[in-house]
Amino acid sequence: RPETQTTQEEKAEDLKVDMSQEQVTPRLWTIHRDGEVLMRLSKHGPGHESPMTIPQFLRESVNRFGTYPALASKKDGKWEVLNYNQYYEACRKTARAMLKLGLEPFHSVGILGFNSKEWILAAVGAVFAGGFCVGIYATNFADACEYVITHAKVNILLVENNAQLQKILSIPRNKMETLKAIVQYKPPMDESLCKNLYSWDDFLELGSSIPDDQLDQIIKSQKANQCAVIIYTSGTTGQPKGVMLSHDNITWTAGSVARDCNLAYASEKQEVVVSYLPLSHIAAQMMDVWVPIKIGAFIYFAEPDALKGTLVNTLQEVKPTAFLGVPRIWEKMHEKIKEAVGKSSSLRKKVFLWARNIGFKVNSKRMLGEHDPPMSYRMAKALVFTKIKNSLGLEHCHIFISGAAPLKQETSEFFLSLDIPICEVYGLSESSGPHSISSPANYKFLSSGKVVAGCKNRLYQPSKDGVGEVCLWGRHVFMGYLEQEDATMEAIDEEGWLHSGDLGRMDNQGFLFITGRTKEIIITAGGENVAPVPIENLVKETIPIISNAMLVGDKAKFLSILLTLKCEVDKMTGEPLDMLNWEAIKFCREVGSQATTVSEILDLRDPLVYMAIHKGINAVNQKAISNAQKIQKWVILEKDFSISGGELGPTTKMKRHFILQKYKRQINSFYQ
Repeated sequence: RPETQTTQEEKAEDLKVDMSQEQVTPRLWTIHRDGEVLMRLSKHGPGHESPMTIPQFLRESVNRFGTYPALASKKDGKWEVLNYNQYYEACRKTARAMLKLGLEPFHSVGILGFNSKEWILAAVGAVFAGGFCVGIYATNFADACEYVITHAKVNILLVENNAQLQKILSIPRNKMETLKAIVQYKPPMDESLCKNLYSWDDFLELGSSIPDDQLDQIIKSQKANQCAVIIYTSGTTGQPKGVMLSHDNITWTAGSVARDCNLAYASEKQEVVVSYLPLSHIAAQMMDVWVPIKIGAFIYFAEPDALKGTLVNTLQEVKPTAFLGVPRIWEKMHEKIKEAVGKSSSLRKKVFLWARNIGFKVNSKRMLGEHDPPMSYRMAKALVFTKIKNSLGLEHCHIFISGAAPLKQETSEFFLSLDIPICEVYGLSESSGPHSISSPANYKFLSSGKVVAGCKNRLYQPSKDGVGEVCLWGRHVFMGYLEQEDATMEAIDEEGWLHSGDLGRMDNQGFLFITGRTKEIIITAGGENVAPVPIENLVKETIPIISNAMLVGDKAKFLSILLTLKCEVDKMTGEPLDMLNWEAIKFCREVGSQATTVSEILDLRDPLVYMAIHKGINAVNQKAISNAQKIQKWVILEKDFSISGGELGPTTKMKRHFILQKYKRQINSFYQ
């Protein structure tokens, strides 16, 4: 339990009831799909705002922003736009169609596919109809889809296209007992493939026989402390868990994000967002669905192949005002800029480095409160910064966000020096997305910002240098894991604090710094605790040919590391190829090697590349704080980690448990 200076009166003020769970009905958590929880209202401040359901939330925005554009999808090269009035009516129509197909109260609508207008209408429509919105990662294999469909009791499943449909048809029907109908929302469609398969248009028509009164009664019966959305964790440590988020979790958190990120309401200046990250992940869903409803933002849907190279085209066309990227997106942009600069003239390279130097100094001073940039900054802006932003389509952007995993220091520094301070957001599915937010007004290098206004943070069992487990309290804390009591009780302690499993520290200005994960900590045979992420990041920064690095050595006498090399990727499948990418080839040439493929380096144990990596590991070891933290052995794997290979989760986080199993032979060879 976190150490607490909070008085009994403050606790009572936060809860307004006795904390003892035996006497509280409802409790702070539940595992039941129809359960209700005690809302964590405070007596004043942001935590005191009146709770509302998602239908009330959208209705309120429609009253304010009805004629403003809401959703834009590209069809035959042209943008088709729905305004907020049309958006609301389309959600109601979708909800009525779901009721016609037999969506039961507190059952789920599963959505399997890339972001689209239909995805969002199904998500909101499911909630209107008294069900749950359940996103299923488009990259999931059939068995992972089956698990979610069964566990969430999915009645209606939306699939994007035939490829996703085939995935579902490969699952025996008797394994999906609750499934009543499948809707394929993108043509072409073959209706003969299975019964109860509908096109999007045919599906919408079904609702016309359901009266508005019936839907209104369902909406009226909903409570803010009941479940509306289930987010499935990416399963990096075993089977995914169903994170139940209440109406209040969603609506209150969306308002807090809008306020803390200083996002404008449509009536002042309409924010523009490009939706491209998987909506089954809470960060993207909060950014692309719920926050935009709160402020009346305009959402454009990227092409389905956005992450294979077309995203920049959409950004250049749409020019978003706020942009969220996971670290891998920022890293890819970093690589692209470096590649372009590498091909430019020596004069341009010098100007680029000069501008970066100015940019880093000016932005570092801004963090300390100095806002009087020199003349050279304006020149650097005109010659370099503005051009870089234009090339990325981010010239109208006033906030650049990174979430879902920590950003590498090298990437953060690079963009800061280009006048693009990337604001890191820290949070979990279990905190409805963000817990701490960095913004241009509250920015500190490598920090994930300040805790969302109206929420609380505690560090559990802090070490002498102030690092402890991050624990959370507030209206963003989830209801519980669906039908998983042990996991819920492990996450939420008897005082109601959510234990994140992340290690962090707070500075004296209230900035939160995340330093690692409790479950990732490697404990050597000598009992030394080692946080792997800082060492892995240092390896990648020191040796530019390395793409992924994973430290191993739990309960072993010494640390070893698995390495992969930077290579080209199949644009269709995301599969890593044997061909090295430009940065890896550049590294090879600099050390005198002529290698162009991963297999060349491995087959020949290319002495020049191996020696360079060996020197890099030695350089990393020189910075180690003890002998136990030094890397003694390493191996280069034949293929880079990927989502399709199973080593990375949907947000490109390493699935350490899976990697340990997959590369057991290589790991065992370190210790034989």
